[in-house]
Amino acid sequence: MHDDGFVFQQPCPIRDVLDRIGDQWSLLILQTLSHGTLRFNELMRALGDVSKQMLSKTLKRLEQDGFVQRTVYAQVPPRVEYALTDLGRSFLEPLGILTEWAERNHRTIVEARNR
Repeated sequence: MHDDGFVFQQPCPIRDVLDRIGDQWSLLILQTLSHGTLRFNELMRALGDVSKQMLSKTLKRLEQDGFVQRTVYAQVPPRVEYALTDLGRSFLEPLGILTEWAERNHRTIVEARNR
């Protein structure tokens, strides 16, 4: 139990968070949105090989967890934009460290896989 009476549903907060953001697309979406607000199709083009269904599903999860804000503008056709929330922006620092580590060590990891 947390000091404010909140009871965690998951026994391990680390596993709970990493299970949600550690999928194939979440980190890439968060990194892409670090450059600013994007519409769905802009985000899809920036990511390249993600399906519409997977992008939609991942964005919904990121929104549900508070990393991404979805804004719908009442116009025809409707315009929907995605942006990082304060929580999402707070994740950019550890994401940057992880990204730098991956870039620095990618060759070593690929060589190990090939052995």
